[in-house]
Amino acid sequence: MTTEAAARPASTVLLLRDGAAAEIEVFMMVRHYQIEFQSGALVFPGGSVDPGDRDIIANPALYANADGHDDVTLNFRIAGIRETFEESGILLARPRGGSELIAASRAAEIEAAHRTALCEGKASFAQVLADNELVLALDLMVPYAHWITPTGLPKRFDTWFFLAAAPPDQLGTHDGKESTDSIWLSPREALEGGASGRFTLPFPTTRNLIKLGKQPDVRSALEDARGRPIVTVMPVVTRNGDKRTLRIPAEAGYDGDVFEISSAAP
Repeated sequence: MTTEAAARPASTVLLLRDGAAAEIEVFMMVRHYQIEFQSGALVFPGGSVDPGDRDIIANPALYANADGHDDVTLNFRIAGIRETFEESGILLARPRGGSELIAASRAAEIEAAHRTALCEGKASFAQVLADNELVLALDLMVPYAHWITPTGLPKRFDTWFFLAAAPPDQLGTHDGKESTDSIWLSPREALEGGASGRFTLPFPTTRNLIKLGKQPDVRSALEDARGRPIVTVMPVVTRNGDKRTLRIPAEAGYDGDVFEISSAAP
């Protein structure tokens, strides 16, 4: 009897900024081709919830604006900020006792000193925050979507997607290991790149880019997300030759409920 793979908790963050061409822009990265999951794909920063994230929950001095969230919800939000820092170098935090986000110059210093060690598992995010007297800006994390990998696949994730306005002047860059390139681009540009073959876009990434592309600017995107309920999406897959049909809840807001895709993994 085959045991169904459990879905690992994970977080993904869509970092947003207003682009020069009057289009919203989002930070995305190209996964290294040797990475087991989504190799070569254009994706948003994100990854699995880490046991060390619970160390931050246990120390309320390291985060603010918890707003009554339980530990499970806090885990997803904290993991999203940590993964964003590890994968992009962008740090969603404030100096302890301050109301403004950490200055870009100070964020760069912390990145230079700690990012590599964090990515290699040689440092604790909780300790980095404590040593640098930082408080995570959980209030910047706006829930956007909740996707669970379909059953029957060997690797599954229970992923919360969040929107967050990128801190001013923190431009971000890929780590050169798990990701080989990074870019700020509009949803339109990303989708056109997917259609032309320039980019490989996973199915959830494509659907979220289409939804995000309906918003003219960061403020509108955040306000729209705050006003919408989150409907969990776990695609139901049916196969017909080399084609697969994915069915998702229509009420999830992705302009449909049945989508035909190629044999690439969703």
